[in-house]
Formats: sequence, C-alpha cells, structure tokens
Amino acid sequence: MSTPVYEVPTEMREFAERSVAQARKAFEGFMGAVQKSTTSIEAPAGNPALSSAKDVSAKAVSFAENNVNAAFDLAEKLVHAKDIQEVMQLQSDYLKAQMANIQAQTKELGETMQKVTGIKK
Repeated sequence: MSTPVYEVPTEMREFAERSVAQARKAFEGFMGAVQKSTTSIEAPAGNPALSSAKDVSAKAVSFAENNVNAAFDLAEKLVHAKDIQEVMQLQSDYLKAQMANIQAQTKELGETMQKVTGIKK
C-alpha cells in the first residue's frame, strides 16, 4: 500500500509566493532606509572611533541583510518543493550554508573589531 502524496493546492502555493515576494519587498525597503541612515552619519574629522564604529555597523547591517535574503531564498524554494523529502533537503542545505556564513561573518567581524580596538591576538 503506497502512502498518498499530499498536493498543495495551486491557489495556496500562489498565495505563499505572493506573500514571500511582498515580505521581501518590504524588507528591501526597510534595509534601504537602514543603509541610508547609517551612511548619512558622518564622523567628525579626527574621530577615528566613530568612523570605526560606523564601519562595524555597516558590516553588521550587511551581514544581517545577507542572512535575511538567504531566508527569503529558502522560503521561495520551499513554496515550490514537490514533497517532504525536497523540503527536508532544502532545509538541510540552508542550515549548512548558514552555519558556514555565520562562521565567516563572525570571523570577519572579530577581525574588524580587533583592528578597531587595536587588540592583537
């Protein structure tokens, strides 16, 4: 006896696609405002600490944006998944990639902080 395959109704899939697209668009608008506000902050001449803090903030915002975009990419792929095995594979691939990204981002942010604070390893 075979297990029945659950088919997601077309209307539901289309609704999910539109929802993900709308959420991504809203997020992009939000990130545009965040980036505009962080780049508009000007460090006074001779204040390297504020300039360095601005660099660290810009890097952190960029990392956050990349991580959220990866989640949106996953959501778009999940909407088109054909079965639970594909869903599980997509989730597994996403988690592996995000773990690698977070490790790289943490390392880069740590190196940046060391430069900013002047602390050597």
